[in-house]
Amino acid sequence: MKITYIHHSTFCVEVAGKALVFDYYNGKGLPSCEYHGKLPDYPKETQIYVFASHSHRDHFDTEVLSWSRHYPDIHYIFAKEVKKKLGNSMLKRLGFGEEIKEKITYVKPREKHEILGLTVETLLSTDSGVAFLVTVGGKVIYHAGDLNWWRWEGETEAFNLYQEATYKHQIDQLAGRNLDISFVVVDPRQEQDKFLGIDYFMQQISSGYVVPMHLWKRYDLVGEYQSRANNGQMSRRIILFDRENQSLELE
Repeated sequence: MKITYIHHSTFCVEVAGKALVFDYYNGKGLPSCEYHGKLPDYPKETQIYVFASHSHRDHFDTEVLSWSRHYPDIHYIFAKEVKKKLGNSMLKRLGFGEEIKEKITYVKPREKHEILGLTVETLLSTDSGVAFLVTVGGKVIYHAGDLNWWRWEGETEAFNLYQEATYKHQIDQLAGRNLDISFVVVDPRQEQDKFLGIDYFMQQISSGYVVPMHLWKRYDLVGEYQSRANNGQMSRRIILFDRENQSLELE
């Protein structure tokens, strides 16, 4: 596998001659945090699969549809909620006809799809949309989207308890699976609770490599997490990507 960190929660995984792009957005439009990563340049005949876990500004951009004009063998796997954003009028304004719809598969939580050589399973997000579990070329890839243990100061106890219970229930669905690489949320805005989600994931799930994401450029948090004594041996499997369009080859 070759992993390329584009920016924020956007990663490209190259495996079995295919390129899987997760949660791409153009890096702009969010206050005080602008990115400049780009999709790697692939040969025109490359099989490309573009995933969008939900429609939030920092996880989806309609720019991805324009890639179909250069890469004919492209397919999109979008959370069902993205369909609301991509109504017929929006597609028409973007200059797309009916042919683009044939390239899009919409998925809901708790589903399993066989899509052109990929097995795609989905979990329910604690925020919006889905998380993805993708099996391809003998590799199993988990991308959380915004599935995380979101505990916020100022929220009601009922909200925080729901977040905890839902997150644990969804992550427990992965127990017993051997994942090859997992992209897991660490959000500095949660302050003292920022490691809740990744802690539980590391304790419950077997994953060859774990990549913290959604860091808002706080790459120092990865080193901070690795230094925590209670992470044990698994912490050495954590990968730090600290610059845009950084790539790494993994077995």
